[in-house]
Amino acid sequence: MAARKNDGVRGRRYGAARSRIGDVANRVWKGMSDDGKRLSKVIAAIDAANARDPNKIAVGGELQPAELVYGRRMSETLARMAPRASEHLRIAARGQHIERWTSPRASYAAGRVGYLKWRKDLQGFHARRIGEIMTAAGYDAGDVERVGALIRKERLKSDADAQMIEDVACVVFLEHYLADFLAKTDEDKLAGILAKTWNKMSPLGRVEVGKLALPAPVPRLLEQGLARLRSGGRARDAAPARKSDTQSID
Repeated sequence: MAARKNDGVRGRRYGAARSRIGDVANRVWKGMSDDGKRLSKVIAAIDAANARDPNKIAVGGELQPAELVYGRRMSETLARMAPRASEHLRIAARGQHIERWTSPRASYAAGRVGYLKWRKDLQGFHARRIGEIMTAAGYDAGDVERVGALIRKERLKSDADAQMIEDVACVVFLEHYLADFLAKTDEDKLAGILAKTWNKMSPLGRVEVGKLALPAPVPRLLEQGLARLRSGGRARDAAPARKSDTQSID
């Protein structure tokens, strides 16, 4: 009798424990499901906004909104470079150029001062727009602030996620947009652009660049640009002599 009574107590305790575990699992699953839905809502809203871009580029023989294409390329490159990227990174990558066409470069003063002001204002604008979309989807203030900091590229040298956004943007530029610059930019200026792009990247970003099939003049122009920076004492690294030199991380 005592044994059966003890068995009954243990059974009730076991059942209660299973119930508690089930409740916890359900809450975790619900949270994961809600997070997935929130992320999907944010990505869809970013794409819907960028689909209104009046500027079009050809992709696969079809004209598509330029910033919509850019956002998707950022996401694709991030997935390649950081398959386990956080939601914050994934949102920042997709939305860092949201509605950029609404603030054209020509609306600011010519020259470097005007350019830098335009870039800084754009970062603030993009962060605010993404914040609005995230809030509407149910993200809290901490999430919004984190993504905003990534879009504004704060603490770039000490924040690995901010550096990842920078790396992804550089790789996207070199992979998808460099050919246009080659066609319309003189070599001297292009050498400087390539060197500055190279110096923005981490070793991981440079490894990814080493996998790209870049136009033939690029290594020579990159070395020229970096040589100029070195002579001014501003270069971080020398350009690779061969593609294979970028295949390892220091």
